[in-house]
Amino acid sequence: MSSSDPTVQPVPASVVEKVDAADVTLSNPKRAVISLGSNLGNRLETLQGAVDALEDTPGLRVKAVSPVYETEPWGVDPGTQATYFNAVVLVKTTLPPSSLLERGHAIEEAFERVRDEQWGPRTIDVDIVAYQDVVSDDPLLTLPHPRAHQRAFVLVPWNDVDPQAEFPGRGSVSALLDEVGQDGVQVRADLELRLPE
Repeated sequence: MSSSDPTVQPVPASVVEKVDAADVTLSNPKRAVISLGSNLGNRLETLQGAVDALEDTPGLRVKAVSPVYETEPWGVDPGTQATYFNAVVLVKTTLPPSSLLERGHAIEEAFERVRDEQWGPRTIDVDIVAYQDVVSDDPLLTLPHPRAHQRAFVLVPWNDVDPQAEFPGRGSVSALLDEVGQDGVQVRADLELRLPE
């Protein structure tokens, strides 16, 4: 973490200790896959802020962050919205899925995410794509994400950070990606999200 960046706030030592303690003392952390997307404001800064906020969550550790991809908005006419920056984050967590969902919503609220229209523009979208091998049709949190297996903007970055990944109940991510294709998902090699230290 660069100290020359005035926007980066150090994480209090007490929080770091708590997270480390949770990491060590709570047995059997679970793997989760989280998709991030932003098409309003400073998209890269917002994605990095979401990654940092995830890392600051007690009982959660960010293990990998994908490259940044630029994609067209989903479900709207071309040119009516700015393009998205998308990324996938792999985490290990002792939080149950419901608490992870609450944390995702809290991060969205912190970045003033507005939910006034389906497929509307957003400062940040934080979606739990998969949690371990859990398959659940709970209407509050369907696992795995009910449409992620059809969306290249999730599958491409997920495949980048975990080429052996399995999509619960649907087979390998790489095979799903072969079916969906990579059209409209452009890697932004000039941009990078930092893995929290």
